[in-house]
Amino acid sequence: MLWEGGAGVCGVWCRGNKGGQRASAIIHAIFRQISHRSVIFTLGINHHSAPLAIRERVAFGADKLQHALADLTRSQAAREVAILSTCNRTEIYCAAETPEAVIDWLSRYHQVERSELAPYLYTHDQPEAIRHAFRVASGLDSMVIGEPQILGQMKDAVRAAEESGTLGTQLHKLFQRSFSVAKEVRSTTAIGANIVSMAAAGVHLAERIFESVAGQRILFIGAGEMIELCAAHFCANKPKAVTIANRTIERGRALAEQYGGKAIRLDELGEHLAQHDIVVSCTASPLPIIGLGMVERAIKARRHRPMFMVDLAVPRDIEEEVGELDDVFLYTVDDLAQVVESGMESRQAAVVEAEDIITQRVRDFLGWLHARDTVPVIRALRDNAERMRRHEMEHALKLLARGEAPEKVLDHLSHRLTNKFLHAPTQTLNAAEGEERNQLQTAAARLFHLHAGD
Repeated sequence: MLWEGGAGVCGVWCRGNKGGQRASAIIHAIFRQISHRSVIFTLGINHHSAPLAIRERVAFGADKLQHALADLTRSQAAREVAILSTCNRTEIYCAAETPEAVIDWLSRYHQVERSELAPYLYTHDQPEAIRHAFRVASGLDSMVIGEPQILGQMKDAVRAAEESGTLGTQLHKLFQRSFSVAKEVRSTTAIGANIVSMAAAGVHLAERIFESVAGQRILFIGAGEMIELCAAHFCANKPKAVTIANRTIERGRALAEQYGGKAIRLDELGEHLAQHDIVVSCTASPLPIIGLGMVERAIKARRHRPMFMVDLAVPRDIEEEVGELDDVFLYTVDDLAQVVESGMESRQAAVVEAEDIITQRVRDFLGWLHARDTVPVIRALRDNAERMRRHEMEHALKLLARGEAPEKVLDHLSHRLTNKFLHAPTQTLNAAEGEERNQLQTAAARLFHLHAGD
């Protein structure tokens, strides 16, 4: 960084006069401010680092996100923050002095001992935090490589942070660059070609149980984006009947009408479950909404005809014990990873291209961050020079008012300005010895574009 080793040099350079002393004080104040400047961190858990049982314990429901953001910023653990929480990950993007206080907050907020989280938690600082954000937005860190849904989820996380007032300059720029990188990756590589989505994987698994989705009765629980995607994939196979169960009946009815289905309330699940062969659930409920007893009754009513169930929710919508029933085939988001793994090899070439793009864009973003660091010093240098200029202009105007020749006054003005600008650095160079002199000479040559023999 440009700041490294700079405070002492700038301080000495500015000791030559009162204006220089003022500039020295300004620059030292800037360095004190920079030493406490926030760094971008990313911390969290995902499907690579933690099993579903851990991920669901630290998930943030959409209805709790605003409260969590406000609580985190009130704790003063971070100056800027955004939270991305999906079925595959819970990540906190923040601008902070250290991630430790944020980790403590996460542990307290979800009432999970830090020691329990530690084996699964990852923390990235610059530049890896930037690279991670770019990879997530581009779909390179997803369970299904290249899937586009994560980009929309990241935009939702940014929107929530903006509405909560927790998105500052650094994170705002980070996410805008992330979206730009994701667009570049998708438009210049084949990362999104023939993508196997979670929804398509669900259809594939269902066809292992039933010869075809056509002719089956499907129950979708929830009416969010994931259920909409699943409904589109499953209903493309022309099922016999479609039912949407949702807390808000109006929203469920709107989705059901697209596929000629019907809508029911969540509290009616027990009455209707036995009528369906395929169940796909993804709600934001903090607790399971389908218990073991409910499914046992449904299987009995079905006379043990098989039931295929997909639970895409985190925390889980369907009790884990349901999967132990003989006539139930229950799959979670982690199970679906095995289905899509076979398509990974065909996308590896595109992944290499995408990683190259991301590496270059990380360098660009770091350049922007470093440029921001130079702004206070540049401003201080310009302010100091401007004070010198004004002082010398006042002196020159007084000479002109006394009748001095303009040519003489201009020559006098230029000499005085030159001497003032160069006094402090010249004095510092003359006083320096050994390695310090070599460093200062190199710095002066770079700052003033000097060449050998000049």
